[in-house]
Amino acid sequence: MSWSCRRPEHMAPPEVFYNEEEAKKYTQNSRMIEIQTRMSERAVELLNLAEDQPCYLLDVGCGSGLSGDYLSEEGHYWVGVDISSAMLNVALDRGVEGDLMLADMGQGLPFRPGTFDGCISISALQWLCNADKKSHSPPKRLYTFFSMLYSSLARGARAVFQLYPENSEQLELITAQAMRSGFTGGMVVDYPNSSKAKKFFLCLFAGVSGVLPKGLGSETVDRSVASQAQYTGQRCRFKVLKGKSVKKSKDWIMEKKERRRRQGKEVRADTKYTGRQRRPRF
Repeated sequence: MSWSCRRPEHMAPPEVFYNEEEAKKYTQNSRMIEIQTRMSERAVELLNLAEDQPCYLLDVGCGSGLSGDYLSEEGHYWVGVDISSAMLNVALDRGVEGDLMLADMGQGLPFRPGTFDGCISISALQWLCNADKKSHSPPKRLYTFFSMLYSSLARGARAVFQLYPENSEQLELITAQAMRSGFTGGMVVDYPNSSKAKKFFLCLFAGVSGVLPKGLGSETVDRSVASQAQYTGQRCRFKVLKGKSVKKSKDWIMEKKERRRRQGKEVRADTKYTGRQRRPRF
């Protein structure tokens, strides 16, 4: 069974497909930005991180930094890895707050053991199932990636991959290599009965056996499981209800500027006009 008839990974290798033109188009598409933000939000939710505690996260297939923008807004520090230099150049031009690395995830990840508190990946993992070169073996590349990712995560951390699987065989291949690398966990499917809203998230646990979260739109979550994040069919998008500043508010802007200062980045000085709402032009 195929879930898509026009798949980018069948058109060209990722470093070729995401050239300068495609990278700019991808980042300027308001619909794509909204989709990436929603999926990043869900991926972070599935990570089940400690409340109001900044974490050091890895973003695999970070592209132009759209998912990284959400991580920064949530107060986390992050490193982004991508194979497309054009996408990373756009991320640099946009001034994303994370550190960026040009790398092929199929060749592994060059990080020290236990570096990251968690990992997210949006719409990237299925690319490893393609053999773009004669030397490429999808099972071997998946195993190499998952093995080195497992090592780079702190014990007890999670990795969450949003992906677009081509068929059930591809899902089995990905999951089998992840489990072979030491991970536990499995697939979380949001809105399984909707062809349009259906989304796949591979939720992996490093070093522990956790309770696999229920997908959105499925049966009610068991509220008695204290260690499990709670998920419902409707999720509130107003961050003020979670104790966070409303996006684009003065507090949100001040918090973002302070984070950039702590990272040693150049930031404009605060003035009485910082965060002030402009009057609408008629």
